[in-house]
Amino acid sequence: MERVLIGEILMERKRITQAQLDHALEVQKKENGFVGEILVKLGYLDERDIVVALVVQCGLPYIAVNKYNIDPQVLTVIPREIALRERVVPLDRIGGILSVVMSNPLSDARKAELEALTKCRVATFIATKSEIDEAIAKFYGSM
Repeated sequence: MERVLIGEILMERKRITQAQLDHALEVQKKENGFVGEILVKLGYLDERDIVVALVVQCGLPYIAVNKYNIDPQVLTVIPREIALRERVVPLDRIGGILSVVMSNPLSDARKAELEALTKCRVATFIATKSEIDEAIAKFYGSM
């Protein structure tokens, strides 16, 4: 099944115009990066718009991680430095499956790195970068 592009989803939902998408795509050619992040940086959207579009695009579950209660033992599975660098927070571990929330759950490389690090199969959830940053500060801050 072919995935609908995030820009198409955002235009269909009337969150951006074709001109705004074209501008973001031009910036993307020069700077690389994800078109959603570029649209936010340009001020056309906020993070939540991108998360909603990713939920629609990929069917990934959203979780407000900054409002979630996480067992401190689960936090030890992913070191603070990696959580900060990769913007990822472990939520729960059941057997060999680790549930994590990340701002870019589409990165297969990031998921593979986490699986190699944790020796677990990783199940991904999505949240905004600011929610993840807030959760990292909240949960890892006192570690």
